[in-house]
Amino acid sequence: MQGASFIRTGRGRRTASAAVLLAAVLALGGCGAASNASDSKADRGGVAESGQQADAAAGKAEEPAAGSARTERQQKTPKPAAAHVIRTASLSVEVKDASKAAAHARATAQDAGGLVEKETTERVDGTRDTSHLVLRVPQDAYDEVLRDLSGAGKLVSRTSAAKDVTDQVVDTDSRIATQRASVARVRKLMERAEKLADVVTLEGELSSRQANLESLLAEQASLKDRTTLATITLDLVEPETAAEAADDDPGFTDALAGGWHAFVTMLRWLAMAVGAAAPFLAVAAVLALLWRLLRRRRGAKGE
Repeated sequence: MQGASFIRTGRGRRTASAAVLLAAVLALGGCGAASNASDSKADRGGVAESGQQADAAAGKAEEPAAGSARTERQQKTPKPAAAHVIRTASLSVEVKDASKAAAHARATAQDAGGLVEKETTERVDGTRDTSHLVLRVPQDAYDEVLRDLSGAGKLVSRTSAAKDVTDQVVDTDSRIATQRASVARVRKLMERAEKLADVVTLEGELSSRQANLESLLAEQASLKDRTTLATITLDLVEPETAAEAADDDPGFTDALAGGWHAFVTMLRWLAMAVGAAAPFLAVAAVLALLWRLLRRRRGAKGE
């Protein structure tokens, strides 16, 4: 009985000891959990605060980054194509000496990097000269040359025009690229062709497309020439002389000259009339002479 009670007593002690250990473990676990919870809250608060600070710093950093991105996009944005314009002008200027003015116009065009495409000089009424020039000058010197030529003398008339052919230039360039690709394709087909009929057909097609390409290239060269160099047509005329300009209010000298001209004209007409009547007068004179001779002979016989 004593042994059994001892065993029960030992088991009770062990149970009590286990209960105490369990309570101690739970107490320590609770303190650790509370400590961990508070630490976690503190950590979450620190992380949140650090995150807010990082977001703020990132926001400040994104502002210049966004600005630089916009600048980069603006730099990468393709600029619009340059305009292609055909400029022409016509001038008529009255100058004292057409030859000197023409030489000045030639020098002005050449100094600007242009050329004289055509020049004609002729004498009008045998008293004054006129010059006709066609000048080609670079587009950037067009306005300056035009002002210089307009001030060479008395400006009689001036006209100018500008035609934008940008769309035509772009279209021609695109058609040339397409036509070149087409010619290249036909040539590749010719290299692969084995039958004579295919070769003949492809040669005809190649000739047609090559002709179209050459036509487009000529059009492109013409557009480039007309948009690179402006055309100025210049007419230089000398003023009329005082004698030619004074058609009204004739003076004594004019009247005397007119009278003498009329007198000479009358004598010329009289001379022409006498010349026309001379044969008839000669015949009449001969007949009169014969008649008088016959009368004298008759009178002598009657006596």
